[in-house]
Amino acid sequence: MSLTDERAGVLPAGVPETASGDAAGALAGERPQGTAGARPGLRAGTRPVASADERTVVSADGEPVVSADQRPVVSADEGPAAPAGPAPLTDERPDAPAGPAPLTDQRPVVSADEGPAAPAGPAPLTDERPDAPAGPAPLTDQRPVTLSGRDAYRDELTRLAASDDTIVCLEADLGGKGHPFQAAHPERFLNLGIAEGAMVDMAAGLAAGGHKPFVSTFAPFAALRAAESLKLTLGYLAAGVTVVAPYAGVSGAWFGTTHHCLEDLAILRSVPGVTIAAPYGDTEMRAVVREAVRSGRPHYIRTGRNATYESLPALADELSLVNWEFRAGPEDVCLVSVGEEGTRLALAARRAVPGTAHAHLVYLDHEHLTEAAAELARHHARFVVVEEHRGQGGVAEALALLLPSCRVTSVSADRSWPSQGGDHEEVMAALGLDLPAVLEALDRASTTSTASAGRPTN
Repeated sequence: MSLTDERAGVLPAGVPETASGDAAGALAGERPQGTAGARPGLRAGTRPVASADERTVVSADGEPVVSADQRPVVSADEGPAAPAGPAPLTDERPDAPAGPAPLTDQRPVVSADEGPAAPAGPAPLTDERPDAPAGPAPLTDQRPVTLSGRDAYRDELTRLAASDDTIVCLEADLGGKGHPFQAAHPERFLNLGIAEGAMVDMAAGLAAGGHKPFVSTFAPFAALRAAESLKLTLGYLAAGVTVVAPYAGVSGAWFGTTHHCLEDLAILRSVPGVTIAAPYGDTEMRAVVREAVRSGRPHYIRTGRNATYESLPALADELSLVNWEFRAGPEDVCLVSVGEEGTRLALAARRAVPGTAHAHLVYLDHEHLTEAAAELARHHARFVVVEEHRGQGGVAEALALLLPSCRVTSVSADRSWPSQGGDHEEVMAALGLDLPAVLEALDRASTTSTASAGRPTN
């Protein structure tokens, strides 16, 4: 038979022609009956059709014959007969073999009246997850890690912005690659580059438009380079802008004097209407940021570089004017700590001289400090104020003016300029701000009277 013009007579491999040898002799349109001894010819594109009493086409030895891509067709009144050979390409799949479940959706199919049979082996990788544990979800990220002041600010502001779409974050090219606010709220994150004055001016406009802008850049660039913009935005306009200033004091250390800022409190405290805070540790920083969002008042928040500290225990959720870390008798000298490094040194002095009173201050602007001074004077008459700032224009000088009947001793940076590099504590020590200086001030204050009250002593 011809393999070119008469494709209908081509048989599958291994299947003999009929015994009579005339398999290709069927006329067009004729549908020969299958017999045990004859193989009917097939036209191109046709399939053998079973008659009423013959359901399949069989070969000479009585076995069903099915081509590679053909299946028997049954009549309308007869149920399907499963053909021998490979399983048909239907949606019926055999039970999964024992062993690991496949990584696809090929799962055993069960009939409607049979219960589901669990597949052998491990459970399939589906999107079903175990039920969440009972109980309400925490309102905060309960992590054991304490963040640095500037990282705690970024984290807390990002959380608050999730429920307050008026919060906007502005950075002066100091956010880094992993700023959480940028990742969570990119449409409200603005990187203004090294244009600090313009950044503060833009924040003033955003505040006028109903937003709550938070501006962050290093303390020397915020308080010194952008001083005019701060005066006009925070002071004259009383715009609801919060400036967060890391690298305060000499936390920039080996970056040098260009990245040091020992004068920011003197500048900002002289601008009326600005709330000034120097939180100590993760918890205090978060509380100050929340208060800045809630109040909408102009804020200047001072913090360090990368140091991490555990905040002092607080008696209430809100920050108090004076956090009494330890109380003593009215005749005792009281340590007053300001900011991160001032508090670190005061706590070290407390360990060296047990029983020393210690009052910690967070808010340092004139309004808050006036109220705090009144509380301090109700308990003590002699104070040693520890702060990472110049003595001139610092908190000790302000308290001496507010407490004319008390003795105030200052432990602060002296009037020199760091001339050598080093880490943070080494640069502080070169400026006369270390634990021996605090202990010497305590000893001196404990042996003097209040006769020279009204002016700070170094």
